[in-house]
Amino acid sequence: METLLYVGGILFMLIGLGLSIGLHEVGHLLPAKVFGVRVGQYMIGFGPRLWSKRIGETEYGFKLLPLGGFISMSGMYPASTTAGPAKGIFRALVQDARTANDETIADGEEHRVFYRLPVWKRVVVMLGGPVMNLILATVIFTVLVSGIGVQQGTTTIASVSECVLPAGSTATECSADDPESPAAEAGIRPGDVLVSIDGTAVSTFAEATAIVQASPGKDLEVVVKRDGAEKTLIVTPIAAERSITDASGRPIVDDKGVQVVRTVGYVGMGAQMGFVQQPLTAGPQMTGDSVVRVASLIVNLPVKLWDVGVSLVTGGERDPDGPLSVVGVGRIAGEVAATDAPILNRFSVLLGLLGSLNIALFVFNMIPLLPLDGGHIVVALWDGIKRAWAKIFRRPPPAPVDATKLVPLTVVVATLLIAMGALLLVADLFNPVNILGG
Repeated sequence: METLLYVGGILFMLIGLGLSIGLHEVGHLLPAKVFGVRVGQYMIGFGPRLWSKRIGETEYGFKLLPLGGFISMSGMYPASTTAGPAKGIFRALVQDARTANDETIADGEEHRVFYRLPVWKRVVVMLGGPVMNLILATVIFTVLVSGIGVQQGTTTIASVSECVLPAGSTATECSADDPESPAAEAGIRPGDVLVSIDGTAVSTFAEATAIVQASPGKDLEVVVKRDGAEKTLIVTPIAAERSITDASGRPIVDDKGVQVVRTVGYVGMGAQMGFVQQPLTAGPQMTGDSVVRVASLIVNLPVKLWDVGVSLVTGGERDPDGPLSVVGVGRIAGEVAATDAPILNRFSVLLGLLGSLNIALFVFNMIPLLPLDGGHIVVALWDGIKRAWAKIFRRPPPAPVDATKLVPLTVVVATLLIAMGALLLVADLFNPVNILGG
């Protein structure tokens, strides 16, 4: 059964990745067709063709390696004006790119080429793919946090400590000398539902905790619902030292590596965990936070890749927030699906992974280098700047920007991307990220 769940998690992520790539290409396809560009192919995957069907002028299909996708638009670059033998490897690459580009321009359809579109239309076509992933991520995150909810402490009390153990104590049971906890002394019981504390209505345990921690030594009026009726209790939090944590729940340490603590109010009660639905604005906010986090990862990618290489050679533990290959993402999905946890919990984690994957597709494709979408956007904008400059100074319109001259740089970028993918693939196979512990 565990193996089936593991495979199911991998299939979930593969199908989700396929849909994400497919919608990314739809984001390019639709505006291209709306603007009249001739689209010869819409393909998911690379390598040998598995299946295809021609509908109208466009061939739709799937290829063997589901590692991306593409649409073939007519005339991405200006047509060649001269042809002849190319000397040197870089000139040969440029000539090959021009020849391949010329083959996409059908006779009698020269007016339906991409490079002739106004700059804003070219930008819209190239932005369409990444923006589709951004929209998809926002929908996924909204379903996750507003439809399913975020797992956190609810207002239902799950446990009440019998006593207050001394600081640093490793004891698990109360002794006769240990003082009774404020919650037990006030009469709070497991199963009680918090309604308000100190006159402030609470809807989550985090809200209740904030009030308690800010009120050491202060008598608080606590209203709970018990057996369908409301009951008012008085609790007095005691002062206790607690570690300060960051937004991820990890303890904050000072310059010397010592955990930072502060004095807060403590009553000794624990919450029942549950999914708490968030407002609809939480999904877009989560999307924005994820974009910032992934963008930071991309900026620091050389350092992160170096760390991956070092951990692969030394066998050290991988950074759980570092880059992953498709194999790594699938492996994590399988492990999550096979864990001994409620189905809704596992499904939520898988949805979160799929949303994060779409954020990665969005941010990565916006890198301003060919052959990525961001590189094509830069070329279009540069063409627009040249035309605007000529118009301002009343000069003849310049020739369209010939991005085939950038093919050598494109080859270098593509080679680096392949090398990065190979490194991450090997690392994910032989030294995978451990997110579940153990």
